[in-house]
Amino acid sequence: MSIYFSAVYQGILWGIMGLGLYISFRILRFADLTSEASFTLGAASAVTLITMGVNPIIATFASIITGMLAGLVTGILTTYFDIPALLASIISLTGFYSINLRVMGSPNLSLRGFNTIYSYLSEFVESVQYQRAIVGLIVVLLVIFFMTYLFKTDLGQAIIATGDNEIMAASFGIKTNTMKRLALMFANGFIALSGALVAQDNGFSDVQMGTGTVVVAMSSIVIGEVIFRKQMKLSGRFISIVVGSVIYRLIIVFVLQLGFNPNDFRLISALVLAIFLALPAISKKMGLNKAKLGKL
Repeated sequence: MSIYFSAVYQGILWGIMGLGLYISFRILRFADLTSEASFTLGAASAVTLITMGVNPIIATFASIITGMLAGLVTGILTTYFDIPALLASIISLTGFYSINLRVMGSPNLSLRGFNTIYSYLSEFVESVQYQRAIVGLIVVLLVIFFMTYLFKTDLGQAIIATGDNEIMAASFGIKTNTMKRLALMFANGFIALSGALVAQDNGFSDVQMGTGTVVVAMSSIVIGEVIFRKQMKLSGRFISIVVGSVIYRLIIVFVLQLGFNPNDFRLISALVLAIFLALPAISKKMGLNKAKLGKL
């Protein structure tokens, strides 16, 4: 059962990345691949600062700032220089690979012998898994609270309007380019936070750890949307993403427990995402077929 509990708390930590990606992909409708770079950047900056003797909590908060800077770079490329969104994020993704290497000073960096943000609970909670779960829950609840509050403000509504209809938003006097940059900064800030927490859970950061994370985050969003199909308030949507992330992790662990090769992890991840993306279309077609049979 311990492996499934590990999947639950890891799902919570990765769910924060899903929340960040939701801002760019769903709210802003911006195909942002910068997330893979900002996830690694958050991990790299937090681990590097901790190994330099910085307080783990401060290092974790600092990772948010680095992620926001990564999002700002993509925002500047697409708003100031009119580079298409996908291409701008690919440019950022490519460039930040070298920046992440420079931040760490090597392809990977270990936290062995250093305290992490989870270490503060060691005096009160003996189980390492419970330490991760408690910290993860606290952080994810804070993120959900912040996002719920943000998107109820005029600023948040302006970001939503920009994503829904940029031309109409501009006609109402909304500075859409500014909203894009801010949304990308918030999104990548949360993604970097997720990277920092995951790296401290793993005990190291690696320059390749962001590869394929978009699929993982999108899976949590899609699974949450498929399971909770009804119209929900913003807070409900955000919670569904975290729940989707946990379910995704449990599915992956269950499949690997069946004897699949761990090297097929990314293939399994892609298949899980494809299946959940296809479910609404499949159920719709089945409903149409039943309706046709009923008329016969």
